[in-house]
Amino acid sequence: MNSIIEQIEKYKIVPVVKLDREEDAIPLAQALIAGGLPLAEVTFRTEAAEGSIAKIRKRFPEMLVGAGTIVNVEQAKRAVAAGASFLVCPGLSEEVVRWAEEEHVSVLPGVMTPSEVMRALSWGLTTLKLFPAGQIGGVGAVKALAGPFPQVRFMPTGGVSAENIREYLSNPQVIACGGSWMVKDSLIRGGAFDQIERITREVVAAAGV
Repeated sequence: MNSIIEQIEKYKIVPVVKLDREEDAIPLAQALIAGGLPLAEVTFRTEAAEGSIAKIRKRFPEMLVGAGTIVNVEQAKRAVAAGASFLVCPGLSEEVVRWAEEEHVSVLPGVMTPSEVMRALSWGLTTLKLFPAGQIGGVGAVKALAGPFPQVRFMPTGGVSAENIREYLSNPQVIACGGSWMVKDSLIRGGAFDQIERITREVVAAAGV
């Protein structure tokens, strides 16, 4: 297991962040750090994503920052150039995985079926994002896939909440859970960073980090 995956496993929770404005990047990072979670997956779905990653890494070089919703190599290159330490994909892209391997960048591609898990295994990957976890059966889906694939570890994302995160994390094949409930769009847009800090503290406590 590489050091980035080990850090993600240590924190257990990966805040999935959507930033529409670069000026929100620093106060958001401050809120997460103050809340005990110096980690973020910034989704590459907005024009502000690239600049936000760069701003966070420059101001808080100790913070673990990744790029999410990476669907092609061009995005992967831009994200890593901006400072992303890891990449998260919603599905399987051999091109992105191969590029990340060549560049020695940690990548967590998304899977939701046994066939996709087998395909990822054929590429030498054993740590995968399970997405959308809630919609495909939640904790039950993790247990079902863990049976035939004991060598695989998962990061469930989608439908994870403060109410079920402990149940997810109780499975030894779950390294962490991704979620956005502590960094909701409405809170970021409203500048409610004190509330994000409070919710983050609660999430960290609930997960037993």
